[in-house]
Amino acid sequence: MFSFEFMRNAYLAGTLIAIVSGIMGVFVVARNMPFMTHTLSEIGFAGAAFGTFIGWTPLNGMLAFTTVSSILVGELSGAVQSRRESVISAISGLFIGLGILFLSLSNKNSSYATNILFGSVIGISHQEVIQMATLSVLVLVVLFFIFRNLKDDSFDSVGAKTNHIHAALISIVFLVLLAFSVSVAAQIVGSLLIFVLLTLPAASSKYFAHSVISMMMLAIGFAIFGVWFGLYLGYITNWPVTFFIASIEAVIYGSALLYNAIANKSK
Repeated sequence: MFSFEFMRNAYLAGTLIAIVSGIMGVFVVARNMPFMTHTLSEIGFAGAAFGTFIGWTPLNGMLAFTTVSSILVGELSGAVQSRRESVISAISGLFIGLGILFLSLSNKNSSYATNILFGSVIGISHQEVIQMATLSVLVLVVLFFIFRNLKDDSFDSVGAKTNHIHAALISIVFLVLLAFSVSVAAQIVGSLLIFVLLTLPAASSKYFAHSVISMMMLAIGFAIFGVWFGLYLGYITNWPVTFFIASIEAVIYGSALLYNAIANKSK
Protein backbone atom coordinates (compact mmCIF):
# COMPACT_ATOMS: atom_id res chain seq x y z
CA MET A 1 0.00 0.00 0.00
CA PHE A 2 2.72 2.48 0.93
CA SER A 3 4.58 1.73 -2.29
CA PHE A 4 2.13 4.13 -3.95
CA GLU A 5 2.98 7.80 -3.59
CA PHE A 6 -0.68 8.86 -3.41
CA MET A 7 -1.22 6.64 -0.36
CA ARG A 8 1.86 8.01 1.37
CA ASN A 9 0.61 11.53 0.66
CA ALA A 10 -2.87 10.61 1.87
CA TYR A 11 -1.63 9.18 5.18
CA LEU A 12 0.67 12.13 5.83
CA ALA A 13 -2.05 14.64 4.98
CA GLY A 14 -4.61 12.67 6.96
CA THR A 15 -2.41 12.64 10.05
CA LEU A 16 -1.92 16.41 9.89
CA ILE A 17 -5.65 16.92 9.43
CA ALA A 18 -6.50 14.61 12.33
CA ILE A 19 -4.16 16.49 14.70
CA VAL A 20 -5.53 19.92 13.76
CA SER A 21 -9.14 18.70 13.76
CA GLY A 22 -8.80 17.02 17.15
CA ILE A 23 -7.43 20.14 18.81
CA MET A 24 -9.72 22.62 17.09
CA GLY A 25 -12.72 20.35 17.59
CA VAL A 26 -12.46 20.58 21.37
CA PHE A 27 -13.01 24.34 21.17
CA VAL A 28 -15.68 23.97 18.48
CA VAL A 29 -17.69 21.74 20.82
CA ALA A 30 -17.00 23.90 23.88
CA ARG A 31 -18.11 27.06 22.07
CA ASN A 32 -21.22 25.35 20.63
CA MET A 33 -20.16 26.03 17.05
CA PRO A 34 -20.82 22.80 15.08
CA PHE A 35 -23.31 24.73 12.94
CA MET A 36 -20.62 27.28 12.10
CA THR A 37 -18.29 24.46 11.07
CA HIS A 38 -20.93 23.06 8.76
CA THR A 39 -21.50 26.51 7.29
CA LEU A 40 -17.80 27.05 6.66
CA SER A 41 -17.74 23.73 4.83
CA GLU A 42 -20.46 25.02 2.50
CA ILE A 43 -18.55 28.26 2.04
CA GLY A 44 -15.46 26.16 1.33
CA PHE A 45 -17.35 24.47 -1.49
CA ALA A 46 -18.06 27.87 -3.03
CA GLY A 47 -14.43 28.88 -2.57
CA ALA A 48 -13.14 25.72 -4.23
CA ALA A 49 -15.53 26.23 -7.14
CA PHE A 50 -14.43 29.87 -7.44
CA GLY A 51 -10.77 28.84 -7.39
CA THR A 52 -11.44 26.40 -10.21
CA PHE A 53 -13.29 29.08 -12.18
CA ILE A 54 -10.41 31.61 -12.07
CA GLY A 55 -7.58 29.08 -12.31
CA TRP A 56 -6.60 28.72 -8.64
CA THR A 57 -6.28 25.45 -6.77
CA PRO A 58 -9.40 24.43 -4.83
CA LEU A 59 -7.48 24.81 -1.54
CA ASN A 60 -6.54 28.43 -2.26
CA GLY A 61 -10.13 29.20 -3.17
CA MET A 62 -11.36 27.61 0.05
CA LEU A 63 -8.87 29.59 2.12
CA ALA A 64 -9.91 32.88 0.56
CA PHE A 65 -13.65 32.35 0.99
CA THR A 66 -13.66 30.74 4.42
CA THR A 67 -11.24 33.28 5.91
CA VAL A 68 -13.17 36.32 4.67
CA SER A 69 -16.53 34.83 5.65
CA SER A 70 -15.34 33.85 9.15
CA ILE A 71 -14.21 37.42 9.81
CA LEU A 72 -17.50 38.68 8.40
CA VAL A 73 -19.49 36.41 10.70
CA GLY A 74 -17.44 37.49 13.70
CA GLU A 75 -17.91 41.17 12.94
CA LEU A 76 -21.62 40.95 12.16
CA SER A 77 -22.39 38.74 15.13
CA GLY A 78 -20.45 40.83 17.61
CA ALA A 79 -21.32 40.21 21.20
CA VAL A 80 -24.93 39.30 20.40
CA GLN A 81 -24.84 35.50 20.34
CA SER A 82 -28.52 35.24 19.40
CA ARG A 83 -27.77 37.03 16.13
CA ARG A 84 -25.02 34.61 15.07
CA GLU A 85 -27.31 31.83 13.81
CA SER A 86 -29.23 34.22 11.56
CA VAL A 87 -26.02 35.71 10.18
CA ILE A 88 -24.58 32.25 9.54
CA SER A 89 -27.74 31.08 7.78
CA ALA A 90 -27.79 34.11 5.49
CA ILE A 91 -24.13 33.75 4.56
CA SER A 92 -24.47 29.98 4.09
CA GLY A 93 -27.36 30.34 1.65
CA LEU A 94 -25.49 32.95 -0.37
CA PHE A 95 -22.32 30.89 -0.73
CA ILE A 96 -24.09 27.65 -1.67
CA GLY A 97 -25.65 29.52 -4.58
CA LEU A 98 -22.29 31.03 -5.54
CA GLY A 99 -20.64 27.60 -5.47
CA ILE A 100 -23.18 26.20 -7.90
CA LEU A 101 -22.78 29.26 -10.14
CA PHE A 102 -18.97 29.06 -10.25
CA LEU A 103 -19.01 25.33 -11.03
CA SER A 104 -21.45 25.98 -13.84
CA LEU A 105 -19.34 28.81 -15.27
CA SER A 106 -16.13 26.76 -15.05
CA ASN A 107 -17.68 24.00 -17.20
CA LYS A 108 -16.42 21.24 -14.92
CA ASN A 109 -18.21 17.90 -14.94
CA SER A 110 -20.14 16.35 -12.08
CA SER A 111 -17.22 14.16 -10.97
CA TYR A 112 -15.15 17.26 -10.24
CA ALA A 113 -17.95 18.67 -8.11
CA THR A 114 -18.10 15.33 -6.28
CA ASN A 115 -14.37 15.55 -5.50
CA ILE A 116 -14.87 18.99 -3.93
CA LEU A 117 -17.87 17.89 -1.90
CA PHE A 118 -16.58 14.51 -0.74
CA GLY A 119 -12.81 14.76 -1.03
CA SER A 120 -10.35 13.03 -3.32
CA VAL A 121 -7.54 11.21 -1.54
CA ILE A 122 -5.82 10.03 -4.71
CA GLY A 123 -5.77 13.62 -5.97
CA ILE A 124 -3.49 14.93 -3.20
CA SER A 125 -0.07 15.79 -4.59
CA HIS A 126 3.20 16.18 -2.70
CA GLN A 127 3.02 19.94 -3.21
CA GLU A 128 -0.45 20.05 -1.69
CA VAL A 129 0.78 18.03 1.29
CA ILE A 130 3.49 20.64 1.86
CA GLN A 131 0.91 23.43 1.65
CA MET A 132 -1.39 21.59 4.07
CA ALA A 133 1.52 21.00 6.45
CA THR A 134 2.39 24.70 6.38
CA LEU A 135 -1.19 25.70 7.15
CA SER A 136 -1.46 23.09 9.90
CA VAL A 137 1.69 24.34 11.59
CA LEU A 138 0.44 27.91 11.31
CA VAL A 139 -2.85 26.98 13.00
CA LEU A 140 -1.06 25.12 15.79
CA VAL A 141 1.43 27.94 16.40
CA VAL A 142 -1.30 30.57 16.69
CA LEU A 143 -3.28 28.24 18.96
CA PHE A 144 -0.23 27.87 21.18
CA PHE A 145 -0.01 31.63 21.70
CA ILE A 146 -3.73 32.17 22.36
CA PHE A 147 -4.35 28.85 24.13
CA ARG A 148 -4.78 30.20 27.65
CA ASN A 149 -7.13 33.02 26.66
CA LEU A 150 -9.06 30.78 24.27
CA LYS A 151 -9.43 28.10 26.93
CA ASP A 152 -10.75 30.60 29.48
CA ASP A 153 -13.11 32.16 26.97
CA SER A 154 -14.41 28.74 25.87
CA PHE A 155 -14.66 26.90 29.20
CA ASP A 156 -14.73 29.61 31.88
CA SER A 157 -16.56 32.76 30.81
CA VAL A 158 -16.52 34.16 34.35
CA GLY A 159 -12.77 33.75 34.59
CA ALA A 160 -12.36 35.29 31.15
CA LYS A 161 -14.21 38.42 32.26
CA THR A 162 -12.18 38.56 35.47
CA ASN A 163 -8.94 38.40 33.48
CA HIS A 164 -10.24 41.07 31.07
CA ILE A 165 -9.88 38.84 28.03
CA HIS A 166 -10.91 40.50 24.77
CA ALA A 167 -13.59 37.94 23.90
CA ALA A 168 -14.53 39.51 20.55
CA LEU A 169 -10.93 39.45 19.30
CA ILE A 170 -10.38 35.89 20.52
CA SER A 171 -13.58 34.85 18.76
CA ILE A 172 -12.50 36.33 15.42
CA VAL A 173 -9.01 34.80 15.65
CA PHE A 174 -10.57 31.43 16.46
CA LEU A 175 -12.97 31.71 13.51
CA VAL A 176 -10.05 32.41 11.16
CA LEU A 177 -8.19 29.38 12.54
CA LEU A 178 -11.36 27.34 12.08
CA ALA A 179 -11.56 28.55 8.48
CA PHE A 180 -8.00 27.36 7.88
CA SER A 181 -8.79 24.02 9.52
CA VAL A 182 -11.89 23.52 7.38
CA SER A 183 -9.94 24.28 4.21
CA VAL A 184 -7.18 21.86 5.12
CA ALA A 185 -9.39 19.01 6.29
CA ALA A 186 -11.69 19.27 3.26
CA GLN A 187 -8.90 17.78 1.16
CA ILE A 188 -9.56 14.40 2.79
CA VAL A 189 -13.26 14.25 3.67
CA GLY A 190 -14.54 16.94 1.32
CA SER A 191 -16.34 20.18 2.08
CA LEU A 192 -19.68 18.47 2.69
CA LEU A 193 -18.57 16.24 5.58
CA ILE A 194 -15.81 18.29 7.15
CA PHE A 195 -17.81 18.69 10.36
CA VAL A 196 -17.32 14.92 10.91
CA LEU A 197 -13.65 15.37 11.87
CA LEU A 198 -14.10 18.76 13.50
CA THR A 199 -16.91 17.73 15.83
CA LEU A 200 -17.34 13.98 16.40
CA PRO A 201 -13.87 13.09 17.79
CA ALA A 202 -14.01 16.03 20.23
CA ALA A 203 -17.63 15.34 21.13
CA SER A 204 -16.70 11.73 21.89
CA SER A 205 -13.66 12.65 23.97
CA LYS A 206 -15.62 14.73 26.48
CA TYR A 207 -17.29 11.55 27.81
CA PHE A 208 -13.93 9.97 28.69
CA ALA A 209 -11.66 12.91 29.59
CA HIS A 210 -11.95 15.55 32.32
CA SER A 211 -9.41 18.19 31.31
CA VAL A 212 -8.89 20.23 28.17
CA ILE A 213 -5.51 18.68 27.39
CA SER A 214 -6.74 15.12 27.87
CA MET A 215 -9.77 15.89 25.71
CA MET A 216 -7.44 17.13 22.97
CA MET A 217 -5.22 14.05 23.14
CA LEU A 218 -8.19 11.71 23.03
CA ALA A 219 -9.85 13.66 20.20
CA ILE A 220 -6.62 13.50 18.20
CA GLY A 221 -6.48 9.76 18.82
CA PHE A 222 -10.07 9.24 17.67
CA ALA A 223 -9.49 11.38 14.57
CA ILE A 224 -6.23 9.62 13.64
CA PHE A 225 -7.81 6.20 14.10
CA GLY A 226 -10.75 7.16 11.89
CA VAL A 227 -8.54 8.61 9.15
CA TRP A 228 -5.93 5.83 9.15
CA PHE A 229 -8.43 2.97 9.29
CA GLY A 230 -10.68 4.74 6.79
CA LEU A 231 -7.81 5.12 4.33
CA TYR A 232 -6.90 1.45 4.73
CA LEU A 233 -10.47 0.27 4.20
CA GLY A 234 -10.84 2.56 1.21
CA TYR A 235 -7.67 1.12 -0.30
CA ILE A 236 -8.65 -2.55 0.05
CA THR A 237 -12.30 -2.09 -0.96
CA ASN A 238 -12.07 0.78 -3.45
CA TRP A 239 -15.06 2.36 -1.65
CA PRO A 240 -15.10 6.08 -0.78
CA VAL A 241 -12.73 6.91 2.08
CA THR A 242 -15.13 9.57 3.35
CA PHE A 243 -17.79 6.92 3.95
CA PHE A 244 -15.44 4.90 6.15
CA ILE A 245 -14.14 7.90 8.09
CA ALA A 246 -17.66 9.18 8.76
CA SER A 247 -18.86 5.70 9.78
CA ILE A 248 -15.92 5.07 12.11
CA GLU A 249 -16.28 8.43 13.86
CA ALA A 250 -20.05 7.89 14.19
CA VAL A 251 -19.46 4.47 15.78
CA ILE A 252 -16.94 5.98 18.21
CA TYR A 253 -19.43 8.70 19.14
CA GLY A 254 -22.21 6.17 19.59
CA SER A 255 -19.94 4.09 21.83
CA ALA A 256 -19.15 7.21 23.88
CA LEU A 257 -22.85 7.89 24.38
CA LEU A 258 -23.42 4.28 25.40
CA TYR A 259 -20.51 4.44 27.86
CA ASN A 260 -21.90 7.63 29.35
CA ALA A 261 -25.38 6.13 29.73
CA ILE A 262 -23.98 3.02 31.47
CA ALA A 263 -21.76 5.14 33.73
CA ASN A 264 -24.71 7.32 34.76
CA LYS A 265 -26.86 4.27 35.54
CA SER A 266 -24.18 2.75 37.76
CA LYS A 267 -23.98 5.86 39.93
